[in-house]
Amino acid sequence: MKRTIIKIDEELCTGCGNCVPNCHEGALQIIDGKARLISDLFCDGLGACIGDCPEGAITLEEREAEPYNEVSKGGCPGSRAISFDIDMDKINQNQPSYTNDAPSELRQWPVQLHLLNPQAGYFKNADVVLAADCVAFAMGNFHNRFLKGKTLAIACPKLDSNKESYVEKMTAMINNSNINTLQVVTMEVPCCSGLVQLADMARQQASRTIPIKKTVVSIQGEVLSETWI
Repeated sequence: MKRTIIKIDEELCTGCGNCVPNCHEGALQIIDGKARLISDLFCDGLGACIGDCPEGAITLEEREAEPYNEVSKGGCPGSRAISFDIDMDKINQNQPSYTNDAPSELRQWPVQLHLLNPQAGYFKNADVVLAADCVAFAMGNFHNRFLKGKTLAIACPKLDSNKESYVEKMTAMINNSNINTLQVVTMEVPCCSGLVQLADMARQQASRTIPIKKTVVSIQGEVLSETWI
Protein backbone atom coordinates (compact mmCIF):
# COMPACT_ATOMS: atom_id res chain seq x y z
CA MET A 1 0.00 0.00 0.00
CA LYS A 2 1.04 3.62 -0.46
CA ARG A 3 1.30 5.80 2.62
CA THR A 4 3.25 8.78 3.95
CA ILE A 5 6.71 8.01 5.36
CA ILE A 6 9.59 10.28 6.36
CA LYS A 7 12.56 10.64 4.02
CA ILE A 8 16.06 11.57 5.24
CA ASP A 9 18.51 13.40 2.99
CA GLU A 10 21.86 11.90 4.03
CA GLU A 11 23.84 14.76 2.44
CA LEU A 12 22.05 17.31 4.63
CA CYS A 13 21.94 15.19 7.80
CA THR A 14 24.73 16.01 10.27
CA GLY A 15 23.82 13.29 12.77
CA CYS A 16 22.97 15.81 15.50
CA GLY A 17 20.27 13.48 16.88
CA ASN A 18 17.66 16.18 17.56
CA CYS A 19 15.04 14.15 15.70
CA VAL A 20 15.52 10.91 17.66
CA PRO A 21 13.92 11.73 21.04
CA ASN A 22 10.96 13.38 19.31
CA CYS A 23 10.08 10.27 17.32
CA HIS A 24 7.63 8.74 19.79
CA GLU A 25 7.52 5.48 17.87
CA GLY A 26 11.26 4.78 18.14
CA ALA A 27 11.63 4.69 14.35
CA LEU A 28 14.82 6.79 14.23
CA GLN A 29 18.36 6.03 15.37
CA ILE A 30 21.76 7.57 14.74
CA ILE A 31 23.80 4.97 12.84
CA ASP A 32 27.25 5.69 11.35
CA GLY A 33 26.80 9.37 12.10
CA LYS A 34 23.49 9.76 10.25
CA ALA A 35 19.82 9.62 11.24
CA ARG A 36 18.27 6.42 9.92
CA LEU A 37 14.70 5.18 9.67
CA ILE A 38 15.10 1.74 11.23
CA SER A 39 11.69 0.43 10.18
CA ASP A 40 8.81 1.66 8.01
CA LEU A 41 6.52 -0.25 10.37
CA PHE A 42 7.32 2.12 13.25
CA CYS A 43 6.88 5.36 11.27
CA ASP A 44 3.38 6.79 11.66
CA GLY A 45 3.97 9.37 8.93
CA LEU A 46 2.95 12.35 11.09
CA GLY A 47 6.37 13.98 10.79
CA ALA A 48 6.78 15.06 14.42
CA CYS A 49 10.56 14.80 13.92
CA ILE A 50 10.68 17.29 11.01
CA GLY A 51 10.59 20.46 13.09
CA ASP A 52 13.54 19.30 15.20
CA CYS A 53 15.93 18.98 12.25
CA PRO A 54 18.06 22.16 12.03
CA GLU A 55 19.31 21.20 8.55
CA GLY A 56 15.94 20.50 6.93
CA ALA A 57 17.11 16.96 6.15
CA ILE A 58 13.77 15.29 6.96
CA THR A 59 10.77 15.50 4.66
CA LEU A 60 7.64 13.44 4.01
CA GLU A 61 7.05 11.34 0.93
CA GLU A 62 4.31 9.00 -0.22
CA ARG A 63 5.57 5.58 -1.23
CA GLU A 64 4.93 1.87 -0.97
CA ALA A 65 5.20 0.70 2.65
CA GLU A 66 3.70 -1.87 4.97
CA PRO A 67 0.71 -0.65 7.00
CA TYR A 68 1.69 1.09 10.21
CA ASN A 69 -1.26 -0.39 12.13
CA GLU A 70 0.06 -3.93 11.75
CA VAL A 71 2.66 -3.31 14.47
CA SER A 72 1.05 -0.50 16.40
CA LYS A 73 -2.35 -1.84 17.37
CA GLY A 74 -3.34 0.26 20.33
CA GLY A 75 -0.31 2.55 19.95
CA CYS A 76 3.46 2.24 19.78
CA PRO A 77 5.23 -1.03 20.72
CA GLY A 78 6.04 0.42 24.15
CA SER A 79 2.37 0.83 25.04
CA ARG A 80 1.10 -2.56 23.85
CA ALA A 81 -0.88 -4.34 26.58
CA ILE A 82 0.88 -7.45 27.93
CA SER A 83 -0.01 -9.67 30.89
CA PHE A 84 2.75 -11.64 32.62
CA ASP A 85 2.29 -15.27 33.61
CA ILE A 86 3.79 -15.11 37.10
CA ASP A 87 4.36 -18.13 39.34
CA MET A 88 3.61 -16.60 42.75
CA ASP A 89 4.49 -19.80 44.63
CA LYS A 90 7.98 -19.73 43.13
CA ILE A 91 8.38 -16.06 43.95
CA ASN A 92 7.27 -16.55 47.54
CA GLN A 93 9.72 -19.44 48.00
CA ASN A 94 12.68 -17.40 46.74
CA GLN A 95 11.73 -14.01 48.15
CA PRO A 96 13.54 -12.93 51.34
CA SER A 97 11.28 -12.17 54.27
CA TYR A 98 11.35 -8.60 55.57
CA THR A 99 10.00 -7.72 58.99
CA ASN A 100 10.33 -4.05 58.06
CA ASP A 101 10.24 -2.15 54.79
CA ALA A 102 13.44 -2.43 52.71
CA PRO A 103 15.53 0.73 53.13
CA SER A 104 15.58 3.29 50.35
CA GLU A 105 18.88 4.10 48.66
CA LEU A 106 17.62 7.46 47.37
CA ARG A 107 20.01 10.24 48.38
CA GLN A 108 18.20 13.38 47.23
CA TRP A 109 14.94 15.07 46.22
CA PRO A 110 13.56 15.95 43.68
CA VAL A 111 14.36 13.29 41.10
CA GLN A 112 12.47 14.36 37.94
CA LEU A 113 14.96 15.93 35.56
CA HIS A 114 12.76 18.96 34.83
CA LEU A 115 12.76 19.79 38.56
CA LEU A 116 16.45 19.18 39.25
CA ASN A 117 19.06 21.90 39.64
CA PRO A 118 22.12 20.56 37.76
CA GLN A 119 24.41 22.51 40.09
CA ALA A 120 22.90 21.19 43.33
CA GLY A 121 25.42 19.94 45.85
CA TYR A 122 24.44 16.30 45.44
CA PHE A 123 25.66 16.40 41.82
CA LYS A 124 29.17 17.58 42.72
CA ASN A 125 31.68 14.89 41.64
CA ALA A 126 28.82 12.35 41.70
CA ASP A 127 28.10 9.18 39.81
CA VAL A 128 24.70 9.86 38.26
CA VAL A 129 21.95 7.45 37.22
CA LEU A 130 19.54 8.71 34.57
CA ALA A 131 16.64 6.25 34.54
CA ALA A 132 13.57 6.05 32.36
CA ASP A 133 10.43 6.49 34.47
CA CYS A 134 9.27 2.88 34.10
CA VAL A 135 12.51 1.16 35.14
CA ALA A 136 12.02 1.33 38.91
CA PHE A 137 8.54 -0.21 38.59
CA ALA A 138 9.80 -3.07 36.40
CA MET A 139 12.77 -3.96 38.63
CA GLY A 140 12.23 -5.32 42.13
CA ASN A 141 15.84 -4.56 43.08
CA PHE A 142 16.22 -1.16 41.41
CA HIS A 143 17.42 0.58 44.58
CA ASN A 144 19.96 -2.07 45.46
CA ARG A 145 21.22 -2.54 41.89
CA PHE A 146 21.50 1.07 40.73
CA LEU A 147 21.08 3.64 43.49
CA LYS A 148 23.66 2.81 46.16
CA GLY A 149 25.94 5.82 46.44
CA LYS A 150 24.48 7.41 43.28
CA THR A 151 22.53 10.55 42.46
CA LEU A 152 19.29 9.93 40.53
CA ALA A 153 17.46 11.70 37.73
CA ILE A 154 14.40 10.27 35.97
CA ALA A 155 12.82 11.20 32.64
CA CYS A 156 10.61 9.83 29.87
CA PRO A 157 11.91 10.41 26.34
CA LYS A 158 8.47 9.74 24.86
CA LEU A 159 6.06 11.74 27.02
CA ASP A 160 8.14 14.57 28.53
CA SER A 161 8.12 17.97 26.84
CA ASN A 162 10.99 20.44 26.29
CA LYS A 163 13.63 17.74 26.07
CA GLU A 164 16.12 20.38 24.89
CA SER A 165 16.32 21.48 28.53
CA TYR A 166 17.36 17.94 29.47
CA VAL A 167 20.42 18.25 27.22
CA GLU A 168 21.24 21.64 28.75
CA LYS A 169 20.93 20.29 32.30
CA MET A 170 23.09 17.25 31.66
CA THR A 171 25.68 19.45 29.96
CA ALA A 172 25.73 21.63 33.07
CA MET A 173 26.15 18.55 35.27
CA ILE A 174 29.20 17.57 33.25
CA ASN A 175 30.75 21.03 32.98
CA ASN A 176 29.85 22.69 36.28
CA SER A 177 29.18 19.88 38.74
CA ASN A 178 31.99 17.69 37.40
CA ILE A 179 29.97 14.48 37.59
CA ASN A 180 32.19 11.41 37.27
CA THR A 181 30.02 9.00 35.31
CA LEU A 182 26.53 8.80 33.85
CA GLN A 183 24.57 5.55 33.70
CA VAL A 184 21.49 5.69 31.47
CA VAL A 185 19.00 2.95 32.35
CA THR A 186 16.19 2.39 29.86
CA MET A 187 13.48 -0.12 29.11
CA GLU A 188 13.79 -2.40 26.07
CA VAL A 189 10.96 -0.64 24.15
CA PRO A 190 12.08 1.41 21.11
CA CYS A 191 10.89 4.81 22.34
CA CYS A 192 13.16 4.56 25.39
CA SER A 193 16.36 4.73 23.31
CA GLY A 194 15.90 8.49 22.98
CA LEU A 195 17.17 8.92 26.54
CA VAL A 196 20.57 7.57 25.54
CA GLN A 197 20.66 9.95 22.58
CA LEU A 198 19.94 12.92 24.85
CA ALA A 199 22.75 11.93 27.21
CA ASP A 200 25.19 11.51 24.33
CA MET A 201 24.19 14.90 22.89
CA ALA A 202 24.94 16.48 26.28
CA ARG A 203 28.37 14.83 26.39
CA GLN A 204 29.16 16.07 22.88
CA GLN A 205 28.20 19.63 23.82
CA ALA A 206 30.13 19.60 27.10
CA SER A 207 33.64 21.00 27.48
CA ARG A 208 34.83 17.82 29.20
CA THR A 209 34.03 14.19 28.52
CA ILE A 210 32.74 11.49 30.87
CA PRO A 211 32.06 7.77 30.45
CA ILE A 212 28.42 6.82 29.83
CA LYS A 213 27.08 3.35 30.60
CA LYS A 214 23.97 2.22 28.71
CA THR A 215 21.83 -0.32 30.56
CA VAL A 216 18.73 -1.89 28.97
CA VAL A 217 16.07 -3.54 31.13
CA SER A 218 13.36 -5.92 29.92
CA ILE A 219 9.69 -5.23 30.60
CA GLN A 220 9.87 -7.97 33.25
CA GLY A 221 12.76 -6.32 35.05
CA GLU A 222 15.77 -8.30 33.82
CA VAL A 223 18.97 -6.50 32.80
CA LEU A 224 19.41 -7.37 29.12
CA SER A 225 22.66 -5.52 28.39
CA GLU A 226 25.19 -3.11 29.85
CA THR A 227 27.73 -1.35 27.61
CA TRP A 228 29.97 1.70 27.87
CA ILE A 229 29.39 4.11 25.01
